[in-house]
Amino acid sequence: MSLTETIYNNSPVFLQNLYISAFGYVWNKKRFGGIFKHEHAAAKERENFTTAQWQHYQQQLLQKLLVHAYDTVPYYKKTFNERGLSRQQLNHMDLQQVSMLPVLSKDDLRKYGKTTLLSSVREKGGYFLSSSGSTGTPVSILYSPAMHQRWFGIYESRIRNWAGVSSFTPRGMIGGRRVITAAEGKAPFYRYNAVEKQVYFSAYHINAANTANYVKGIRKYGVQYMTGYAMSNFFLARFIQENNLEVPALKAVITSSEILTPEMRQLFQRVYNCKTYDSWGSVEACGIVSECEHGKLHLSPDSAIIEILDDDLQPVPAGVAGDVYCTGLLNFDQPLIRYKIGDRMVWSDERCACGREMPVIKEIVGRTEDVVIGKDGREMVRFHSVFYGIDKIKAAQVIQERVDEITVKIVAETKLSKEEENQVRQRVISQLGEMTIHIEYPASIPLTSNGKFQAVISKVKRKQLVDVQ
Repeated sequence: MSLTETIYNNSPVFLQNLYISAFGYVWNKKRFGGIFKHEHAAAKERENFTTAQWQHYQQQLLQKLLVHAYDTVPYYKKTFNERGLSRQQLNHMDLQQVSMLPVLSKDDLRKYGKTTLLSSVREKGGYFLSSSGSTGTPVSILYSPAMHQRWFGIYESRIRNWAGVSSFTPRGMIGGRRVITAAEGKAPFYRYNAVEKQVYFSAYHINAANTANYVKGIRKYGVQYMTGYAMSNFFLARFIQENNLEVPALKAVITSSEILTPEMRQLFQRVYNCKTYDSWGSVEACGIVSECEHGKLHLSPDSAIIEILDDDLQPVPAGVAGDVYCTGLLNFDQPLIRYKIGDRMVWSDERCACGREMPVIKEIVGRTEDVVIGKDGREMVRFHSVFYGIDKIKAAQVIQERVDEITVKIVAETKLSKEEENQVRQRVISQLGEMTIHIEYPASIPLTSNGKFQAVISKVKRKQLVDVQ
């Protein structure tokens, strides 16, 4: 634990709010300073592009990216040469020839992401951000402030604005950040970022007894929309309904990171009296999918070239699920070209009534994890923070055997040290409270019958089942 974390964890709530607001100020400048306003306006203008204009825009950026990668990124210089791809070919490559390019795996990104995958000609002020690493193996992505602002220009336009809100509208967030570290915790179960008018609710303390305090936070700070993990937002809304609590009507619920079901949409409509807007993106910043006012999911072509392919790297037809390969068009400092991101999607051949000539995604096929239930009734599906910072872990799985017993299966380059094992145990306890924790080291973790990796499995069923139809 860093000194900053130690100071934060031992500070009173009002000081923690100040720390979070200071943190929010720094990130606000990174995201919304510099060229953000220009990029946001440009993203809005591009929404009126025709299909031909989008293709021309992507092809111009693709050729620029490929030549830049060939000239300045050692990894790509080597792999392009191995494929027999010359600089001249790359400079004239069209969108139909993308399949000639090599695929980048997540393992290669982890291995070379901070070395040969970096450009020798980079924008100023870069910093690395890590993915959630739901399989236990996060990746690190280099952001420059300018790249961050290009990304957020599109994000603001296509995700928040399409839902009728902005980054400056008071919001409630339920994400993976541990704003309250102790498993038992004490109210309030949220902290406030005054700079961005953001109430950050703990994803780790949502249960029946604590729900009224969450509602208090929504009212106290005038939250106008909720965002963050789909499942955590669902858990909170379900407890609000079960406890017959009333909350002010919201403008929207914007979900991400997990599959959004029709039942979730219906519950959010009942509890918050508003529509839900689904979205897809990642810390890799190589693709944005967002839901428009007509309920269709659109790919933002200015964020990435997206391929949906089968096991033989052949394009799948509309209506068939395939693996997503992303060629990001925003990050030239650490180019991700035909990157297999680990998600699956389904193309649609429909045109949307909104009139935007942006490709329509029929379905984002997300991971469906089981729900782990704590002894006090809290529910959660996200456990990636348990493995954060332990680089030797290649994959991990959390299995709830009983309400007071967890098995953690870890596939690692070498067995964890006793200190690292204790760190894993303490992190599980910090999320769920005291329980028995077993750590096992299988050679591999089996996939499900449909070929998916399941990071969380629970053999415990919820005591009270609620009909949310």
